[in-house]
Amino acid sequence: MRTKIYCDIADIKTIKYFSKKKIIDGFTTNPSLMRKAGAKDYVMYCKKVLNVCNNKPVSFEVFADDYSTILQQATKINSWGKNIFVKVPVVNSKGKYMGKIIKELNKRKIKINITAVYNATQTKKILNRIDKKTDVIISIFAGRAADAGKDPLPEIKKSIFMSKKFKNVKILWASVREPYNFLQARQIGCQIITIPPSIIEKIEKFGKSFSKLTQETVKTFLTDSKKSNFKI
Repeated sequence: MRTKIYCDIADIKTIKYFSKKKIIDGFTTNPSLMRKAGAKDYVMYCKKVLNVCNNKPVSFEVFADDYSTILQQATKINSWGKNIFVKVPVVNSKGKYMGKIIKELNKRKIKINITAVYNATQTKKILNRIDKKTDVIISIFAGRAADAGKDPLPEIKKSIFMSKKFKNVKILWASVREPYNFLQARQIGCQIITIPPSIIEKIEKFGKSFSKLTQETVKTFLTDSKKSNFKI
């Protein structure tokens, strides 16, 4: 099985550039990436993104914290295009499980990307709330878990196993920290991985031998020492 690569970015020029690459299967965004990209009007900015990427899946996230407002935002976001996945958090900022909104959006046949998931227990709770028809992505934040000293692999593996009965569910490896994460995701059968542009460019250069890497490293050290005019 091929692990699909989604580019994690909100910058419109970057999305336009990467949307033309065959290696890219879709895009994910979030409010933080939107802010970093300079978005002022959220709705207008999302629609600009859709103007340059209308043939690959794009995830736009709600930023409400209560059921009724999340439902309102999710419904509006979903109406913008058929290639949209609405990102909703597995819990709100108070730690309340968002099972009710997940069930309602799924019932309305809205494609959702459930974000900020960290363990298989959360995955199980999600699977108990959805049907086996409408597309669902479960984004597990592997990199952030590893940053906190947690091994994300067992949780992702268990999540993949539990979701096998759901052909409409895809497990996504989120918060990538290094190019090798892509190979790890592929090895365990993770269906999607979302990666920032800088790491995607490194993945495109995969294939160098250890000898080549050694030689390039030594040349870099030598070049920098000459540029600094070091002497012993």
